[in-house]
Amino acid sequence: MAPRPNMTAPICLVENKNEQLSVNQEAVQILDQIAQPVVVVAMVGLYRTGKSYLMNRLAGQNHGFPLGSTVQSETKGIWMWCVPHPSKPNHTLVLLDTEGLGDVEKGNPKNDSWIFALAVLLCSTFVYNSMGTINQQALEQLHYVTELTELIRTKSSPAPDGVDDSLEFVSFFPDFIWTVRDFTLELKLNGHPITEDEYLENALKLIPGRNPKAQISNLPRECIRHFFPKRKCFVFDRPTNDKELLANIENVAEYQLDPKFQEQTKNFCSYILTQGRTKTLREGIMVTGKRLKTLVVTYVDTINSGAVPCLENAVTTLAEQENSAAVQKAADHYSQQMAQRVKFPTDTLQELLDLHAACEREAIAIFMENSFKDENQKFQKTLVEIIKDKKDDFMLQNEEASVKYCQAKLDQLSMALMESISAGTFSVPGGHKLYLETKERIEQDYRNVPRKGVKGNEVLQSFLQSQVAIEKSILQADKALTDVEKAMAEERARKEAAEKEQELMRQKLQEQQQQMEAQKKSLEENIAQLKDKLERDRENIIKEQNMMLEHKLKVQEELLKDGFKKKSEEMSAEINHLKNMIDTTKNDDTPWIVSAIDRLGSELTSILFGPAKLIGGVIKGISSLFKKK
Repeated sequence: MAPRPNMTAPICLVENKNEQLSVNQEAVQILDQIAQPVVVVAMVGLYRTGKSYLMNRLAGQNHGFPLGSTVQSETKGIWMWCVPHPSKPNHTLVLLDTEGLGDVEKGNPKNDSWIFALAVLLCSTFVYNSMGTINQQALEQLHYVTELTELIRTKSSPAPDGVDDSLEFVSFFPDFIWTVRDFTLELKLNGHPITEDEYLENALKLIPGRNPKAQISNLPRECIRHFFPKRKCFVFDRPTNDKELLANIENVAEYQLDPKFQEQTKNFCSYILTQGRTKTLREGIMVTGKRLKTLVVTYVDTINSGAVPCLENAVTTLAEQENSAAVQKAADHYSQQMAQRVKFPTDTLQELLDLHAACEREAIAIFMENSFKDENQKFQKTLVEIIKDKKDDFMLQNEEASVKYCQAKLDQLSMALMESISAGTFSVPGGHKLYLETKERIEQDYRNVPRKGVKGNEVLQSFLQSQVAIEKSILQADKALTDVEKAMAEERARKEAAEKEQELMRQKLQEQQQQMEAQKKSLEENIAQLKDKLERDRENIIKEQNMMLEHKLKVQEELLKDGFKKKSEEMSAEINHLKNMIDTTKNDDTPWIVSAIDRLGSELTSILFGPAKLIGGVIKGISSLFKKK
């Protein structure tokens, strides 16, 4: 079972000190121990707006994140609290409380922007907390969202044909929740009651007009509408009108708080805990605590280097670490299972190869499950090489066990014969016939020994060869035989020896053929499992692209409905670009899948059969084997 966090209080994850961000090692060690998927909730907002109270409630506690009762901002940087998720079994809830934005004590406002961007990058649910109402002033205070295009990049290389990189933010940005505290208005629009969500969507409607003021006012609205496809709003009454109670709210009994505020807090927590998504990266890559640690460190290091955090680079860094661990996990499974299942010596080589094939299949499946973004199948090829070496080692152990077992049995069976030879028992007239009878009886008894293994015939052949000179000496000394009979006996012995050599050669050729067949199966298994994984990846990409398209069509429709015809038309180019991408991805002969399979087939043929044995027709036109019928 995956480790579960045991944190009784929050800890600083990213410290913001002297205009420099740094990662707290103790916090990343906690994340490193969490192998479970994580649901990450980050809350940001202006300082002194009561963010920490809600975060403590999400943790199921009154205390934890420092609330502070003065105007001084308590939370510097990003604080983290990991607790077992109350409604998602085997998941961890990671709560991130960020320092208050707009704190006058902080010299560099740029740090606020980085904290905001980090929260967006790390979480799966992003909560923006503000006071009063969602009005123009509140939206202006959310100017950080307009800076995200400068602070986050999707890809490491420039987007093609001038396509805006931020168009793909929607594919990995978190769900957006706006919490409005101390809300005193009635939820009505044009005299009709509206929901909290309708209140938010109405506030995000663009202001008509082409003047610069309208365009500036619309910028945060557009960013929220374009970047965050899933949006939600919660409004909260004032917790209490008693200023003294308010200043000490973490120690106030629940019954002393406004019942409506209690109900609103309960609804908010219930929504987050039941609807909050597991953190995933692009193409459905699930984030665990361990992976979240890598993301935090990678992003903060990038910011400190003066560069802009890039999702693609972070995923590449993550993939390198995870794929390395996936290779190790798969290789260890192969070794453990082979050690458990193989009983040395196996009766035949095929028995060992069948066990190898079963263990290898499982190992490849483990690698596929735990790896992602394996560029050029670099790590899969490493696994193939490791398993091949391990298999060769098992084959060697099997041969050694067979030789040892057979030699011991043969020594035991031939002991009386060797003693008789030493005693001169066969140095008498008729001794040769007696010797042959004794030797044949040993051969027969040896053949009846069960599970001699792959070296059974070879060990016997070696024993028989050691007897050739002895037999010849006994034959020549046997006075009961004529010279003609001796010559005939010698010829018969030569023929038998040659037949046994032929039998041994046939066995070796058969074993070589079996090994070749096993390598071919290994190649096909690797390719089949890669193809399945690439097909799943393609399904995830199509799902992601369809989600982006659906969102963009919705935004376009809203713009048209609100009278922004020109803006709506401007979106057509990116919508068509996305439709073309979807069509290309859906194509059965998707080029990147075909080329990945062809390349792996070619490189694995070289690894498994060796450059000197690149026999034509071992595997021809690999991709054609796996094209859809």
